[in-house]
Amino acid sequence: MKDLGHLSYFLGLEIASDKFGYYLSQAKYANDLISRAGITHTKVVNTPFDSTEYLVATDGIPLSDETLYQQLVGSLIYLIVTRPNIAYVVHIVSQFMSSPRTTHFSVVLCILRYIRGILFHGLHFAHFSPELRAYSDADWADDLIDRRSTIGYCFFLDTYLISWRSKKQTAVSHSST
Repeated sequence: MKDLGHLSYFLGLEIASDKFGYYLSQAKYANDLISRAGITHTKVVNTPFDSTEYLVATDGIPLSDETLYQQLVGSLIYLIVTRPNIAYVVHIVSQFMSSPRTTHFSVVLCILRYIRGILFHGLHFAHFSPELRAYSDADWADDLIDRRSTIGYCFFLDTYLISWRSKKQTAVSHSST
């Protein structure tokens, strides 16, 4: 193992530290994403999505090439790491990955225009003890219809929740061994 010094950039995450704590940002990653979408010189918006709107799978015209939409939404999912405020709207647009339409794509562009306005925002973690804790659990075939288990885990760095997941298993477990 080799000590590479203080961590400053890793997998699109920019890490800065000072006497008050750590600051995580994805400004470069977000800027690259905005450039890929081709909206570097468009007007910024104050909100990522109008919550009174309702997206339907059949609204708009089907996109001729779904690739850019899928790449942008996948990248936005990763951007949630430091921008949890876009999690809801990214969840909405990710539901249309298999057959996106023009209305769905316009919402993705709106999200990116919002991100452009808050490009240097991130998360601040006050100094803490670098203790990593993990918890997991399963309900052991609690679903009475298909007898599949739901598993879940979460990771904490000191008191900060940094990762979590809940998923229904694809197969029935007959043993925990």
